[in-house]
Amino acid sequence: MSPESEADTPGEAVLPGTLPDALRAELVAFRRDLHMHPELGNQEFRTTAAIKERLERAGLTPRVLPIGTGLVCDIGTGTESGQWSGGPRMLALRADIDALPIPDSKTDCAYRSQVPDRAHACGHDVHTAVVLGTGLVLAALHDQGLLPRPVRLVFQPAEEVLPGGAADAIEGGALEGVRRILAVHCDPRVDAGKIGLRVGPITSACDRMEIALNGPGGHTARPHLTTDLVTAAARVVTDVPALVARRVDSRSGLALTWGRIESGHAPNVIPQHAELAGTVRCLDLDAWRQAPDLVMGAIDEIANLYRAKSEITYVRGVPPVVNEVTSTELLQAAMAARRGTDAVEGTEQSLGGEDFSWYLEHVPGAMARLGVRPPGERTVRDLHQGDFDVDEHAITVGVELFTAAALIDAVQ
Repeated sequence: MSPESEADTPGEAVLPGTLPDALRAELVAFRRDLHMHPELGNQEFRTTAAIKERLERAGLTPRVLPIGTGLVCDIGTGTESGQWSGGPRMLALRADIDALPIPDSKTDCAYRSQVPDRAHACGHDVHTAVVLGTGLVLAALHDQGLLPRPVRLVFQPAEEVLPGGAADAIEGGALEGVRRILAVHCDPRVDAGKIGLRVGPITSACDRMEIALNGPGGHTARPHLTTDLVTAAARVVTDVPALVARRVDSRSGLALTWGRIESGHAPNVIPQHAELAGTVRCLDLDAWRQAPDLVMGAIDEIANLYRAKSEITYVRGVPPVVNEVTSTELLQAAMAARRGTDAVEGTEQSLGGEDFSWYLEHVPGAMARLGVRPPGERTVRDLHQGDFDVDEHAITVGVELFTAAALIDAVQ
């Protein structure tokens, strides 16, 4: 899909930073190159190198994160190294750069993944192109003396790997000198040319857990003499979600869903071992903080009823992304300035997890849903599916949004 031609949009006479046609085409090509060469979390070496090389060509000084993938780049700090040195605190713009371990099933696409069982099926290639393009536009504005306040670009690895690469980026200094952070996430339910916004939680918390149940095993003719482990596992699967739901406010949306259960090899043998795995999702931040104790306590209770020994591995994932009011208003004002108030629509809280939430534990910020559906198309190519693709006009829209946000934030 190629970018649409743009009409004049509201606000461009006031805000500088229009995206030139040549840069627009370059960003589409850059995104397609990433799409053809997807890399999993903490393996994004080619992606990191490509971003770094393009920023350096623009005269910037990007810094690869200590973990070896991902990078940050400051614009307008006024220092020779390009790094913040105690001046005005910055607005940060974050992109995630990793792909998913699924095959690309698009058959009629010239830029489909060339890596088996790897695909940019969540739009991170678009996020990367948007933040890169914003950085190039802001660097040009800085050279012209038109960037009043420094801005940091954050290209973060491993968003798809719980508990997320945001923690590594933060540990590597990504938030040093930052006072506010913004991000976008592709949304195939929103038309390209628009964004979705809401104040408050916009994603959900997501944790992962694995459970091992153990017992002495035995013959299915005599389950009363042993631990009936398959029944115990089945009761954990069915009873624990219901038990947890009765111990937390139902408005919190705490939901435990199983994705794997394995046990046994023969129909007449009660096994000695069973394994279960699933996710815990939660709409509410306070309930998410209580979730590990609630869930593990319920598992132990049910397992004990059937004399099964439980071993629980509970992996803390991510809290909900909770959009702060002022940051959300900044995104709304930026989009309205570029494309008019009709380009902003409300959106609902999703049950998906996003490690952008970890940044918001330290600084205020907000995430917008970036429309990627071709206008007029009614079918939805859902995220995390091998046929996922976008209307690439969304790249231009994302760059306009972030550029305007940086300029408006600088004068507030």
